[in-house]
Amino acid sequence: MQYPDFYTKVAPIRLYDPLSDFLGALKEGEVEVTYLDCVKLAGHSCPTIAGAYLLAAKGLAALYGDTLPRRGSIKVEMKENEDAGVTGVTATILSFILGAGGVGGFKGILGQFSRNDLLFFGSTMNAEVRLTCLNTMKSVDLSYDPSLVKADEKMKPLMGKCLQGLASTEEKKIFQQLWQARVEEILLNKEYHNKLITIVQ
Repeated sequence: MQYPDFYTKVAPIRLYDPLSDFLGALKEGEVEVTYLDCVKLAGHSCPTIAGAYLLAAKGLAALYGDTLPRRGSIKVEMKENEDAGVTGVTATILSFILGAGGVGGFKGILGQFSRNDLLFFGSTMNAEVRLTCLNTMKSVDLSYDPSLVKADEKMKPLMGKCLQGLASTEEKKIFQQLWQARVEEILLNKEYHNKLITIVQ
């Protein structure tokens, strides 16, 4: 399996998963979610997937500091409805990383380890996402704006040619490189991070 090298340069998100610990799925319940894991889940790498990953990372840092976050104990609320824009895609990545299921999520074992009813849409807030640590009821509201990292001007016409089946092999390769270069900039250029992901007070 081959993929862009920068995927492995993105810092993994580490959590403690009590369900994995209880069932012996992962040693001591220690989970490491990588950007590559999210790409596999989504089937692609794009500014939306990158943004969801950064939202999770920054939200967890705000809620837990240096303490290992507890997977399955975080409520996720989205401002928009599930079918609005990229809301559903963002929520899917957040759900995966944080162990926050919707109505169809894991219902637990004898009242413990449940992960259902932790993901909500159409919530009233001034931000894009609200994460709440259920152990402390501390919340953080976050928004993401990928427009700050501009796409190369050659990318849009190349995308059009690719979608129409008119691009040469070389043009397809150039389009893919330009597309992933923007994602890399979003994920790895830390100068952008405080502007791309904002905590809304």
